[in-house]
Amino acid sequence: MKYTNYPGTDKKVSVVGFGGLRFDLERSDEENAQLILYAYEQGINYFDTAPGYCDDRSEKIFGIAFRKLYASEKKDFYVSTKSKPKMCPTKESVIEAVKHSLEVLGVPKINFYHVWCIREMSHYELCMEEGGQYEGLLWCQEQGLIDHLCFSSHQPGEEVIKVLDEHKFIGVTMGINLLNFSYRWAGVQYAYNHGYGVVAMNPLSGGTIPAHEKELAFLAEPGETATQAALRFNIASPQITISLVGFNNKRDVDEACRIADEGKAFTEEDLERIKLKFQDDMKEICTGCGYCRVCPQGINIPGYMLLYNEKQMFHKTEEEMVSMAYGLEYYNYSANTVGRAADCLACGLCERECTQHLPIIERLKENARWESMTEDTVTV
Repeated sequence: MKYTNYPGTDKKVSVVGFGGLRFDLERSDEENAQLILYAYEQGINYFDTAPGYCDDRSEKIFGIAFRKLYASEKKDFYVSTKSKPKMCPTKESVIEAVKHSLEVLGVPKINFYHVWCIREMSHYELCMEEGGQYEGLLWCQEQGLIDHLCFSSHQPGEEVIKVLDEHKFIGVTMGINLLNFSYRWAGVQYAYNHGYGVVAMNPLSGGTIPAHEKELAFLAEPGETATQAALRFNIASPQITISLVGFNNKRDVDEACRIADEGKAFTEEDLERIKLKFQDDMKEICTGCGYCRVCPQGINIPGYMLLYNEKQMFHKTEEEMVSMAYGLEYYNYSANTVGRAADCLACGLCERECTQHLPIIERLKENARWESMTEDTVTV
């Protein structure tokens, strides 16, 4: 495993981090915790989680693993968790949230605490209000409950730079991958040049890259898959301090660790070639994060948005989109999903939660049109 210094700290962190959003929820918490221990034994020492991840099981799973590590006198690892400005708008509420996470995680302090999911500048401004979240986090830091303050962002690069220029945080976590990097790379490069840590999440674009190995084969070198190329892009980039990978088996842990040891960074020529291929299409794709699951109509919004990716990324024909819409409609029926795209009320709740700032309402209208054109629309 390759290690690097997290800028502004004395901590040597593994260039591969364990992202706690992709646990296999068919397994027990104990079984998932064993995978964390395996990753630790392979050299991974940065572990990222958050309240609510994996049906609110993620912090609990990490807590099982961390207690086992502490019991074996193994304390050379670093913990990251988070809270949102709207979830903890006051000093008192975030102090309570920090203490709760400490209890669940079973650790004496949180090494990297993130102001979570800043999607627009108003979220940052809410965090910084007098008597608000940031003030509470400073108190926790003074009490030794937190080492370092960071933020996680779903903003374009220019807005990331604005937050960094306030000098309130030592690093940023943001969604960066081989498909959307040009949308946020200005923020990455700025952070790197000015001594901030950069943690990259969502390296496989929410599973989009593995699902399109054939179409994205041009991303890879000979003998390499598109998935491996995407992991290599994040892990080997000198501008990225840590690349979070969501593991759910040992094979994937081994693969990421191998790439950390052997992977070569993409050249500027490689990156320019990819930018020209995709142009602006990739900055408006759904990553499957699921934050849009707030629909009062029970619409499977992530499913519809991932379907729309086929048009956005690969410019599929109307006939192809209708065919795929039938497949999603059948899935919705099988999974007993209540709402359909045509049931959208245009209330805007999903768009306010979208980390990619996508025009979900308009895309649902197109999905509804494709569904209406299926020859044998499935009905409940």
